[in-house]
Amino acid sequence: MKKKRFNETQIFTILKEGEAGMPVADLSRKYGVGQSTYFAWRSKYAGMSLSELKRLKQLEEEHSRLKRMYASLSLDHELLKEVLEKKLGVDVNEELSQKN
Repeated sequence: MKKKRFNETQIFTILKEGEAGMPVADLSRKYGVGQSTYFAWRSKYAGMSLSELKRLKQLEEEHSRLKRMYASLSLDHELLKEVLEKKLGVDVNEELSQKN
């Protein structure tokens, strides 16, 4: 089953309707969102303005991008260390610790 993505404006609208008194079951049916999703959004975004919600989403996307970059660079670093150890026959970690 494909995950449906909601943008910040849609999440904000759904939460505002819930705060206005619309039953959660009706919101779930109207927007095709599970009740657990609604309550997760409510706990995560309660009391935020639309601009704060957009900024939070932007920071979450940047955080995940940076984590992927770090993982890639870390893997590259480990591969280069292995290549140097095979070529030179020396433990790179020991050499670096002796020079510092």
